[in-house]
Amino acid sequence: MHRPVHLCRTWLFVDGADEAALRQATTLGADVLMQELEDFTPPNLRPKARSLAPETYAHWREAGNVVAVRVNPLELDGMDDLAEVMKGAPDIVALPKVAEPEHVTALDEAVSRFERDYGLPEGSTRLLPNVELARGLVQTGKIATASPRTIACLMASEDMAADLGAEREPDSRELEYCRQRFLVECVAAGTFPVDCPYTWADMDGVERDTKWARRLGYKAKSAVNHDHVAPINAILTPSTEEIRQAHAIVSAFDEARALGQARVEVEGSLVEVPTYTTAKRLLDRATEFEALN
Repeated sequence: MHRPVHLCRTWLFVDGADEAALRQATTLGADVLMQELEDFTPPNLRPKARSLAPETYAHWREAGNVVAVRVNPLELDGMDDLAEVMKGAPDIVALPKVAEPEHVTALDEAVSRFERDYGLPEGSTRLLPNVELARGLVQTGKIATASPRTIACLMASEDMAADLGAEREPDSRELEYCRQRFLVECVAAGTFPVDCPYTWADMDGVERDTKWARRLGYKAKSAVNHDHVAPINAILTPSTEEIRQAHAIVSAFDEARALGQARVEVEGSLVEVPTYTTAKRLLDRATEFEALN
């Protein structure tokens, strides 16, 4: 992977057998492109999708994208998926419906076997467990630490809501607790959390939803709508105003500390060590994004 996972803002699912969509995906600005072999690819089209994998991944990698694929559950079509897509050496393999840590260890073992079979560097393929069920949500910490290959965890929206029997609305209030708990579990486990996709078409909705996710602490969000990539990227990238505010906080706090003061007021807020540390992290993140360009 040429891009560190903590700088991967958009994780875009792409229809696995749609050749035009797979080619066009590199023009959309997503950090991670994920060939979707599960829900977006009907069973009769999965052989075609698998055959497209090596060429697609080479195209994505040449364009500078992180290359990912979501296979089916291993007890269904997942092993057949892996047997073909691993020939293309994806950076990340995502597994849906992960409800037990054992699901991750089984994927780790299968990926390890295919790396050996295809002469890929051992450990080069990273894993992305998808938490989509209540059973998985309450075990997110164990799932996140089940394999050293795990680079991040992703929370789904529609399957989670269906499992809960929740009623879906564009404000996604029915998933607020799930998204908060998932974030806490991932942070506690030391794993990068990827927020669930916004599954309505409107742009105002995805902007509102992404801003709420950022406020919680998310730095990444998945997407199923091509049009959502740009606003997600914009919201999850430090803005000029945010950088200015962070500089003001750091400068004022450094001056206050030099005078022996414990805290300082900046633009109406009392800045203490946690706020100062957060501002410095934002500036570091902004610098890292600049270095990618």
